[in-house]
Amino acid sequence: MSQKKEQENPLHNILINVLIPVMALSFMSKDGDKIWHIGAAKAMIFALVPPLAYGIWFFIKTKKMNTFSLLGLVSVLLTGGLTLYLWNKDGTIKPNAALLFGIKEACIPFVLGLAVLFSFRSKSPLLNAFLYNDSVFNIPVIEKTVAEKQAHVAYRKMLWQSTLLFAASFLVSTVLNLYLAMHFLGKLDHTAPDAKEVYNAQVAKITGWGFLVIGLPLMVFLGFTLWHLLKNLRRITGLDNEGLLLPR
Repeated sequence: MSQKKEQENPLHNILINVLIPVMALSFMSKDGDKIWHIGAAKAMIFALVPPLAYGIWFFIKTKKMNTFSLLGLVSVLLTGGLTLYLWNKDGTIKPNAALLFGIKEACIPFVLGLAVLFSFRSKSPLLNAFLYNDSVFNIPVIEKTVAEKQAHVAYRKMLWQSTLLFAASFLVSTVLNLYLAMHFLGKLDHTAPDAKEVYNAQVAKITGWGFLVIGLPLMVFLGFTLWHLLKNLRRITGLDNEGLLLPR
């Protein structure tokens, strides 16, 4: 029961790390007469606090760093730090905002993709942490069957191919992240008096659209990688899906 309590609730994750920041940047950035119009700077701070606090809370609660929470924290800190650099005191934005924000958005999935590849020969491959783990697959039975059939070479080859597929999903995310930033921030008039407000609105669009445009391809890649794992594990071990997967 305690293990279930420590698992991250995906709905909470979406609400705190996506929806709240998007709404804050979209509706609170103006300097208007509405009570929620708190200005661009305060809106950015308000948008950054919930995901930052959530990541810290998750770490304190579980006494360990969740991979997704760590990525969220890094992304939040990079966004806040980069925003402070891009904003000028007179309300304008630096002219290279689109490129720098795009690089920031692209660097996390790019580094993570490299980490997936380089971790393959380590004791804790990231493929296992994300997908091929003992909470989904009956790994003791699989590895016992592989040993009995002396199919270690085919087994390792299959895991490497699956690692390549999984890493490719982060490459796609890298390209799409860069494209979204250039698309929404590329036409920003950095000399406009309301450039900060427009910048926040565009960052909100990047966050919102990114969840859809990037999330869907990643889900497709994950599904295809899972299919690849099951297909080749059946071929190598002779087990069916019931023997390969843990009962749900």
